[in-house]
Amino acid sequence: MRRIGLVTEETADLPLDIVNEYGIEIINALLDWPEIEKLPGSNTFQKMRELEKRGIKSFGRTSQPKPQDFLDKYEYILKESDSVLCITLTAKLSGSHNSAILAREMLEPNHRNRVYIVDSLSASCGQALVVLRAIDLIENGESIEDIVKELNTFVHKVYFYVMFEDPKWLEASGRISSFVANLMRGMARMKVRPILKFRNGVLSPAGLKTKAEKIPEVLCRQLLRDTEKIRGEGHRIRLAITHGDDIEGAQMLKTMAKEKFEEIEVPFINIINNVVGAPTGPNTIALAWCEI
Repeated sequence: MRRIGLVTEETADLPLDIVNEYGIEIINALLDWPEIEKLPGSNTFQKMRELEKRGIKSFGRTSQPKPQDFLDKYEYILKESDSVLCITLTAKLSGSHNSAILAREMLEPNHRNRVYIVDSLSASCGQALVVLRAIDLIENGESIEDIVKELNTFVHKVYFYVMFEDPKWLEASGRISSFVANLMRGMARMKVRPILKFRNGVLSPAGLKTKAEKIPEVLCRQLLRDTEKIRGEGHRIRLAITHGDDIEGAQMLKTMAKEKFEEIEVPFINIINNVVGAPTGPNTIALAWCEI
């Protein structure tokens, strides 16, 4: 019997080697987009580019996992673990956290108190950092109660930033108006790029960044600004990077960060999931960092 079994969603963008090494159970992200199913491309972002080339106006719809999806994972883990720790996509962006709670209530009464649920207050690489912190605590032998208490504090210490190449996918999804989208395009032509952040589960503007043509440059500048005090004190940070089929840009960001900050750990670079990727589009890059 394991002490603690982990569950999270595909939205955490954890690479397969980490998932397999720690036996993490993954709830799949759900994307309904029949128009791209037969288009060429090895991932959703490549298919989105092909959609544009063909002039097809279409947008995918995402949906939250059902309680049954979580229930199946809980029941499976409880057969071989003392307890379950489930780390979800922020409840302020999706109903998946509520599905995880409803699934716990569907368990037999004597099993419900063996399932613990934590809202990551983030997505993608930010959610992944919460999972990685949970792994650290599990390996340190912490009790499940202490782990949950620590994680509920830790989620407020994860810093997440995301930038996208063009706002057209956000516009198509209805998340921003055409006026705002055109305003953002105009700023980009003047080398002024908006950057968004997740803080306490809410995606909001982090300000306008100027004099940088490439997204990795802008994100690295933000990272260095955030960590100036930490770097000065010799503390270490953990950095995770995800991208919308732009591995070159993601690698550039990693290289730039490592050149500027020796005390940095980069556990992975991975492609963004469909839930976040469908409305942000190809060439999106996100980073999340925390002090370790």
